[in-house]
Amino acid sequence: MTNIQTSTVDPVALSIDENIDPTGFETIHAPDERIPRKVKIVNLLGVIIPFLALITAIVLLWGVAFNWIYLGLLVGMFIFSGLGITIGYHRLFTHKSFVTTRFMTWLWAVAGSTAAEGSVLEWVAYHRRHHQFSDRVEDPHTPHGHGEEHGDTIKGFLKGFWHAHAGWFISRSASDDPEFDRYVPDLMKDPVVKGVSDRWQIYIAIGALLPALIAGLVTMSWTGAALGFLWGGLVRIFLVHHLTWSINSVCHIWGARPYQSHDLSRNNVVFGVLAFGEGWHNNHHAFPTSARHGLRWWQFDSSWLLIRAMKAVGLVWDIKLPTTERMESKRRGKTTA
Repeated sequence: MTNIQTSTVDPVALSIDENIDPTGFETIHAPDERIPRKVKIVNLLGVIIPFLALITAIVLLWGVAFNWIYLGLLVGMFIFSGLGITIGYHRLFTHKSFVTTRFMTWLWAVAGSTAAEGSVLEWVAYHRRHHQFSDRVEDPHTPHGHGEEHGDTIKGFLKGFWHAHAGWFISRSASDDPEFDRYVPDLMKDPVVKGVSDRWQIYIAIGALLPALIAGLVTMSWTGAALGFLWGGLVRIFLVHHLTWSINSVCHIWGARPYQSHDLSRNNVVFGVLAFGEGWHNNHHAFPTSARHGLRWWQFDSSWLLIRAMKAVGLVWDIKLPTTERMESKRRGKTTA
């Protein structure tokens, strides 16, 4: 890391205004872009192996403990909770990329809650902190040198990857303060958002038990209900977690950096597709308020397609998008306007 400084920028303003310098200073000192090859290899293996294990389990269990019913529940609940994170928790609540109705506000908060990644207020607070200090010591989930423990060794790289991918989330305790008053005062005043946030564990349970109920009724068996809970509940939560955490780790290590963004965020085509558009991460860090992360025609962004569809039927308005001039001004090698 180079020239780490404490930001004086209002973190709430940062999350909704792409023109704010996240360091709080006129001169930007970005982190070192050189990432050792072994760091990339460790990260790649850590992400790919769990996916391969899941696919192997599905193939081996097909017709025994997995079939089209459980596949439908797994995919359906994965899309519902995954979009709840990308469209709801991230683009709507964290960055206020668009405005929607009170019912849709409630629905997106509920959908995100079923992913079991924390309450709306907690998730947004940590994510706004991430943007304020991206890839610096204060960043809650950077894979790059989080403190002194991640040195230039395989052990250090593994610690960095684990910390960014899942360790930061799992190791948090009740004493960890998300700093709600500092990072989410706007959402704390919203009765709909706060109401869902206060009851988020209930929605996790509903998200896990609903596929069990559906599978039980379809198969008319307790075994079917148990398998519905397994695939549509537990496995689905694992899959959503793994993809979400891959944005924190993979997309700060692997990929292209077409825009100036004051950090090591990268566009990764694989997670651009698999993670509902979130993998276009350098685009997002360059233009955090943009409702569209896949800014080029070939950058598939399913979350953006749904936001655009909701706009077409009047459910969404005041969508924020960067202008062509703004995008050109932030291209690498050019002076930021």
